[in-house]
Amino acid sequence: MEGRARRSERKARLGTALSLLLGLAVLPAGPAAAQTIATKPGETETGELGTLDKRRLDTEAELASLKDTISLTGEKKAALESEVSTLEDDAAAINRQLIDTSARSRTIEERIERAAKRLEELRGDEAVARQSLLGRRALLIEVIAALQRIGYRPPPALLVTPENALKSVRSAILLGAVLPEVRAETEVLATELRDLVRIREDIAASREGLLADMASLAEEEQRLNLLFEEKKKLGSAKRAELVRQTALAAELAGRATSLQSLIDQLNQDIGAVREAQAAASRAEAERREKEEQRISRAKEAAGDDSFADTSRIAPALPFEEARGLLPRPVAGVVLAAFDQRNRLGETSRGQSIATRSGSRVVSPSDGWVIYAGPFRSYGQLLIVNAGDGFHVVMSGMERIDAVLGQFVLAGEPVGVMGSTRLASNANVDVGTGRPVLYVEFRKDGVPVDPEPWWAQAKLEERSG
Repeated sequence: MEGRARRSERKARLGTALSLLLGLAVLPAGPAAAQTIATKPGETETGELGTLDKRRLDTEAELASLKDTISLTGEKKAALESEVSTLEDDAAAINRQLIDTSARSRTIEERIERAAKRLEELRGDEAVARQSLLGRRALLIEVIAALQRIGYRPPPALLVTPENALKSVRSAILLGAVLPEVRAETEVLATELRDLVRIREDIAASREGLLADMASLAEEEQRLNLLFEEKKKLGSAKRAELVRQTALAAELAGRATSLQSLIDQLNQDIGAVREAQAAASRAEAERREKEEQRISRAKEAAGDDSFADTSRIAPALPFEEARGLLPRPVAGVVLAAFDQRNRLGETSRGQSIATRSGSRVVSPSDGWVIYAGPFRSYGQLLIVNAGDGFHVVMSGMERIDAVLGQFVLAGEPVGVMGSTRLASNANVDVGTGRPVLYVEFRKDGVPVDPEPWWAQAKLEERSG
């Protein structure tokens, strides 16, 4: 439906051009035309009649040729418009794949984040276990030495001599006093050794899982890059050809010496344009009605399907009503929340999120890109107009994949983080070398807390 609206918009622009041509049509005819009108059938000068007839026949032949050419050009334009419309539908499918692939990448990044944290915890446990064993090293040596001595010098037999019996009793008394303590220490050591073995097995398993997730992420990143390239190439050649055919049609129309037949055709085109405009108005009214119904359903059922239409060219929901529905731009750890003060007493006007090197950044909301480029020492800065006075500001990226004037969808990849943290872009006092994305929501120029708008569970916040 919105594809028809876009085609109607193109036809409206064509209608404007045609109206200009109609304005040319009512201008006074040139000298040749005036001479033709002044000539009467009853003229007696045969030579002049022959010349005029020949000129008329030549003009009619030229007009017929021009008419055929204009008709052919119109058919080419119609075919190209149809192909461009199909490509726009394909672009919607690519948008859907971009968002889906980005969501999969986000899930993998979150798993990598959790696995890296778990791996760090396991390595800490391993260090503690190793330190405990090292601290008991002297005791372990004593226990092993005692057991070896017992093995080398077993207690004497009881039934040989009274002296042996007495030695056996004394040995038994000594062993009875020592063995429980030796046994207890041995059990503690065995438990710690088992824990160390288990921790190392968990570390190996976590490393394997982490490597598998990183391989999957690399595959998804490659898929995203291919989709971006396809989106850039899609339709560029067809649109260029459509522009060329439009220019050719205008040139041919300008060469026509008699405009009546062209005017008739243009009148038909204008009628078609007006009809298309009326149809577009009806379609827009129908779309608005459906949009209102969808918003109502979103309020009742948490709005999970509000962003399903990837061919939309306007926000799926008013930003104010999208609370609890928007995706976070990156996966990571919140270093500074909205209105949080740092050690210098400066207040954060947004959220600062430490994320993975090379992480994809997605647009939190639908909207129009009004700024995309470098800004001072903050890296790449992106500003999205989300409508109703709301703006989304993101900085700290190494690369931006969106362009000025582009309409981006919620969840659509718009940039990539670098490998290190750039300048503190929100007065964030952090001691991390990880890349940090700063996100700020503004309403009529005033910063607001973005947390109520996020759809997923709250990101882990750094303690302390």
